[in-house]
Amino acid sequence: MNSSIYDYIKEIIPEENILFDEPMSRHTTFRVGGSAKCLLRVSSKEQMMKLVPFLQVTDQEYFVLGNGSNLLVGDKGYPGIIVKLESAMGSVAVEDGRMRVPAGTLLSQTAAVARDSGLTGMEFASGIPGTVGGGIVMNAGAYGGEMKQIVESVEVMNREGEILVLDNDTMEFGYRTSVIKNRPFIVLETVLRLVPGNREEITARMEELAAKRREKQPLEYASAGSTFKRPEGYFAGKLIMDAGLRGFSIGGAQVSEKHCGFVINKGTALAADIREVIEEVQRRVREKFGVTLEREVIYLGEF
Repeated sequence: MNSSIYDYIKEIIPEENILFDEPMSRHTTFRVGGSAKCLLRVSSKEQMMKLVPFLQVTDQEYFVLGNGSNLLVGDKGYPGIIVKLESAMGSVAVEDGRMRVPAGTLLSQTAAVARDSGLTGMEFASGIPGTVGGGIVMNAGAYGGEMKQIVESVEVMNREGEILVLDNDTMEFGYRTSVIKNRPFIVLETVLRLVPGNREEITARMEELAAKRREKQPLEYASAGSTFKRPEGYFAGKLIMDAGLRGFSIGGAQVSEKHCGFVINKGTALAADIREVIEEVQRRVREKFGVTLEREVIYLGEF
């Protein structure tokens, strides 16, 4: 990054939020990954509207990051700029059953605000580790619920800084996908439409789902949640188990013995270990059952 680019970025982002050679292990739920050349902590919509078009016009390589909950960054790091959406991008506003939520807000925090406001419909998201922005892009879901069911509209920005508002139909939500996944849009905020409910019942449902997660998922280890999408007509975890891969490991990465749909970092994994486990699982399942497991995890940087 030359001095003129850095000087302009300093006019947009406070200097303490411009981090050079930042280890990405601090910013992903896998807790692995080399350093990004530069990481920018973005705390407002206005900063995003100035920053992204500038990065675009100056031909800077960049990646927009939420909570890093579906991301595997290579051990050699990322040679570009990470634009990290901070939860401080704004507060959640609640009115008449609608919640206006900044993209950087964690899904768990948003679900807690809904509960505290006596609104039901978001309990499924209370244990999903990502941000609202990421959850919208991939139509995050769990336990019979998904973002498609509660999103009324999404405010997005293109790379030129233009703002668009997309309604639910325009979002083209599908299983772990949306129209944004293959378009150069960045989610800025969303309006969620929930319904009034009993706060005690909402709390009880969230506690019930949390107990199920603790029982069935390896929450004690760093991971990216479900590593693979569910193949049509199958369950990824069962295919992996039936392929004899429960507990399969390379280095510090392992197919979870508790839930075979999770690849976990047992504490000493390299990103390369995790990638090798993922790709060996894909190879063995395809070889044994003729089924191709598609990753939910995004690869970024150099391995």
